[in-house]
This record gives sequence, structure tokens and C-alpha cells, in this order.
Amino acid sequence: MRFAFYGRVSTEDQQDPQASKAWQLSRARSLIEPAGGEVVAEFFDIGLSRALPWKRRPEATRLLEAIKSAGRDFEAVVIGEPQRAFYGSQFGMTFPVFVHYGVGLWVPEVGGAIDPGSDAHDLVMALYGGMSKGERNRIKIRVHSAMKAQTELEGRYLGGRPPYGYRLADAGPHPNPGKAAEGKRLHQLDPDPVTAPIVKRIFAEYTAGRGMTSIARGLTQDGIACPSAYDRARNPHRKTQVWETTAVRAILQNPRYTGHQVWNRARTDEVLIDVDDVALGHENRHRWNDPSKWIWSRTESHTPLISTDLYEQAQRTIKKRGTNGDGGKAPRHTGHPYLFRGLITCGICDRKMVGNPNHGRLYYRCTASRDFVRQHQISHPPALYLREDQITAPIDRFLREELTGTALTDNIRRVAEAQYRAALAAHDTAGEIQQLRQAIADADAKISRYRATLDAGGDPALIANWISETTTIKKAAQARLGLTEAPPQRMSTDQIDAIAEAFDDLFRLLRDADPRDKAELYSRIGLRMIYRPGLETLIAEVSTPASSRVFDWCPRGDLNPHAR
Repeated sequence: MRFAFYGRVSTEDQQDPQASKAWQLSRARSLIEPAGGEVVAEFFDIGLSRALPWKRRPEATRLLEAIKSAGRDFEAVVIGEPQRAFYGSQFGMTFPVFVHYGVGLWVPEVGGAIDPGSDAHDLVMALYGGMSKGERNRIKIRVHSAMKAQTELEGRYLGGRPPYGYRLADAGPHPNPGKAAEGKRLHQLDPDPVTAPIVKRIFAEYTAGRGMTSIARGLTQDGIACPSAYDRARNPHRKTQVWETTAVRAILQNPRYTGHQVWNRARTDEVLIDVDDVALGHENRHRWNDPSKWIWSRTESHTPLISTDLYEQAQRTIKKRGTNGDGGKAPRHTGHPYLFRGLITCGICDRKMVGNPNHGRLYYRCTASRDFVRQHQISHPPALYLREDQITAPIDRFLREELTGTALTDNIRRVAEAQYRAALAAHDTAGEIQQLRQAIADADAKISRYRATLDAGGDPALIANWISETTTIKKAAQARLGLTEAPPQRMSTDQIDAIAEAFDDLFRLLRDADPRDKAELYSRIGLRMIYRPGLETLIAEVSTPASSRVFDWCPRGDLNPHAR
């Protein structure tokens, strides 16, 4: 009996993937080899959490696709460690697929194949799924409790990059003997002689009454490098070289400048991806915790840059000036469905224009500070506005012209022809066809021998199993041969016309569609626009480069919400 092996290892940092795969595979083989089984295919996910459902694990997904394939080369799947494969209720949502396609599932915990009709087997697998979930939760609780104690009692630096104004310094050998033997050491925060005075200046100016934007502009004008510019190695993804208001705010709201170690300022929540499809699992969302949940060290753990009184005074000032105390801007909620959210780029600075309601109308706005303009040496007004209702009709007209009628038909024909040529070039399967034909011939010969043995008085039950297995192999080879021998086919004229007609129907519905549906459609078809205010034009294109079009429809001043 031929088996596919499936296993999983969580992270390369905590476990050796090769060693983990080796012992899981060894455990699987010790289960199937006494029954005459062999592993002919291996599927092993590396670096993925057990909480991820099978359809979001690459190797597990590949295994499920192989199970559904008529040409698969295995009859069953063996798992060496079910707690690594199934989490929570995953077994109940995955095993029915195995049963539907007639593929067995073997696990050591039941001593062989899982019986779909056995309540005991269902209970055992549900138990291991629950144990897997419980183990993960216990690990999270232990880690959280340990980090809380290390922060509160020891004031230990728990990793991550040091805040602006500090640098890392050695704090002696690691207290864990094993990690100390590996050469790992503890670290602590030490004031950076270059940036520590800047932190003190920011707090002093802010509590004296100066605003965050004014402080940022003053630091830039004085030639002081912003955090991302000062440490480019850790900020290669940031392009700005000027101080931003957000950077000043982050410094003002960081309590570690008081000399205390503070942990648990943020958390990671697991949120359902789709509440109507729980099988998709969760995704991680990072959120700020309320300051009452922060964990402070009982004593100072490093040299303070400011006093606790000065820090608290800054927090009171932030609240008084209208910014909430959780580290971000006050939440803004809008009921306006912007049709072109994220699809319009400013032609001057190449940044996305953002939605902005003004005087009862919807606009897209691009703003630029004086520091940004000076740094990039561009001629950019303080604010650009583009009115949504002025561009909706021209955009819809452009899409109808480009994605319907003869233009669409020509595009579909070109794409179909390119795909056909690529498939034809890749259709070199003479060797595989010969192997499949030989497999069918071998199966016919075996079936003939089995029948002869039966006529000679052999065990009917045993021979029937042989014939059934060989017939299954033959049917799989025949199915694969039918797919392989068929060469790629060009799309017919009727198929192309049917696709074009479907697009025609779609755009007929576009005029009366819900704004949210229209916004989704614009995004999915690859609509992108560039606004060039100097020429009062909008360049629009869809996924096909040939489909670009320039609009020149708006009189000067009509796009400005402040123009009267």
C-alpha cells in the first residue's frame, strides 16, 4: 500500500526542521511498514503555526489537491504526530475530504487507519485537536507570565530595537545556563550621546507649549537627522529624511524614557478572517493596550532621559490638545463609500490621494508640508483636491469603451492566443504517455494472471482484493492518459463572444450599482489613475497597458472645494 506522508514544524528558530521531519517520518513508517506500506510522497510544512487551517498551509493545500486528483500515486495518508497536523476542530473539517475521495488516514494514536464510522476514533482525534489547542494556549500563558515577571521584578530588556535616544549595551551573561553556554548575553538600554539630547529637547519644548508639527519642523531646519535617517540599517523601507509629526508623537508617548522598563503596550489579537466561513481561520491584528494594562518595572532599569513628572505632564498635554492617549490619532469613521479609494496617485509627488469630504461633496486630497516640498525639490501646493463626481462619468465611459465591444474582444483573443501558445510549448509529454500506456498494459496482464489463479482454486477473497487494487491503478492511469493525450485547445469564437457579452452585461449594471460594489469592481479590474493638476488632466488605465486614456474635462477651480 502506497502512502503520502504529512508533517509540520512550527518555526526554524525553535526546532530543527530536518530533525523534526526525520522523527515524524520515522514514526509514520514504523506504523505502516509492518502492514506492507511505503511512503511514496512527502508533504511537510515549515515555519507555520498549527492554528492555520489546512487550506492556508502550502504543503497541506498541495496534499489536498493531490487527494482530489485522479492520477495520485498513493491510496492513503499517514501522519506521524496528529497534534502537529490538527488544531482544534480542524480534523472534523478536513477528514471528510479524505473520505469523499476514498483516501485513508493513518495515525499512530489509533494504531492504523481511522475508521470513518467509528465514534471512538472521532473522539480520539477530537481529543488530540483539543490537546493541540490547549498546548498552544498554555505556551502563550507561560510566555506572557514570564515576560510580565521579568519586566516587573527584574526590569529586564526583552528584545526589540531600542527607542530613539538609547542604544544597546551589554548587561552580562544570560541567566539561563544553556543559553549562556551558547554565548548569549543580556542587554540593557544606554543613553545615546547623539540622540538622547534630542529626546530631552522634544519633551522640554512640548511641555513649554510648542506643538508637535512645530517641533518637527524646527528639528528638520536645524539639520538634525530624524530616527529613520539616523539609523538607516533598521529603516531601509522608509524614504523620508525629514522629521514627521508622528515621530515626535511616538517619542512623547514612550514611557521608557523615564528609566523604567515598560512592556505590554501593544497586543496581537486573532480575528476571524470571514465570520461566515470559520474554516478560513484567523488573522493577526496588532492593537494598542490601554495604559492601565501596561507592565512597569518596579524600579529604574536604565538611565532615565526625563523625569516621571515630565512624562506625565506631556501625557496630560496630549489629552488636553485632543489626541487620545493610546498612541494614535483619534479614530475617524466615515459612512462615505469612496469609489476610487487607493486608486488615484498624485502626479507631482507620486503618493496616493486620500478621500476627504468637504462642503457636502467627496474629494480626493493630497497634502504636502513645506519640509517635504523642500526636501524633494518639487512645486507642490499645500493641498490638491479632486472632486469625485466630476470624474465618475468619464471613468465609466472609458471603461465601457475599453472593456466592451470590439476592444474587449480583441484583448481576449490576444490573451487566449498567448496562453494557447504557452500551453502548446509546454505540452511535451511523450515520455509520460508511454509510461501511462505501459502501466495500463501491466495492469491488464496482472488482472489476467489473477483470474487464472482464481480459476486454479486460489483464495477468492484475497484475489478479489488484488484485482480491485490493480483495477484502481489502471483507472487512474487511464484518466491521466486522457488528460495528457489531449493537446491544448484554442478558445473558440463563441467562447470569446460569450466572455465579451458577459462584460457588456456587467457594465450595463454599473450605472445603478451600489457604490461599494462599484468600488470593488474598479479595484478588481486593475483601474489606476494619475492626476496631473498643472494640466487639469487625469490619466486612467486598466490592467492592459494599451488601455490608457487621458481626460481633459475639468475647468480650473472646479476641483477645489474651497472655490466659490
